[in-house]
Amino acid sequence: MEIKQEGLKTGLPEFRPGDTVRIHNKVVEGDSERIQYFDGVVIGRKGSGIAETFTVRKVSFGVGIERIFPLHSPRVEKIEVLKQGRVRRAKLFYLRGLSGKAARLDERTQGESGVAGGTKPETAVAPVAAPAPAPAKPAEQAAAPAAK
Repeated sequence: MEIKQEGLKTGLPEFRPGDTVRIHNKVVEGDSERIQYFDGVVIGRKGSGIAETFTVRKVSFGVGIERIFPLHSPRVEKIEVLKQGRVRRAKLFYLRGLSGKAARLDERTQGESGVAGGTKPETAVAPVAAPAPAPAKPAEQAAAPAAK
């Protein structure tokens, strides 16, 4: 149990499916080590604790690429959240069948919780003013001759 706790990373950003992230991944080539970026949309998370993983999808040169990253891997140097997507599913596998503009996701704003039953942002409601009284008619029109 202690080994699992020691391997857990701290200070990871909060991200959910639908978010666009940039993964800083360590790549070893021979004796040298470098950082390679992988930008894409998180289409799912699974597992818990040290075994938690997340899947990131991107389209490169017209070909969809998905990579599964262990959340607490020492190879994952850093995770940056570039954009927060507004989705209503935990797994976004339906994006695999979409292409072009259809595969875009709406951006989540700060006030949206995105959780079922979550609180909605407070909106200021201006008090409704009483309707203005109708303008008074001039005396000439009000005193019209009754008999002709």
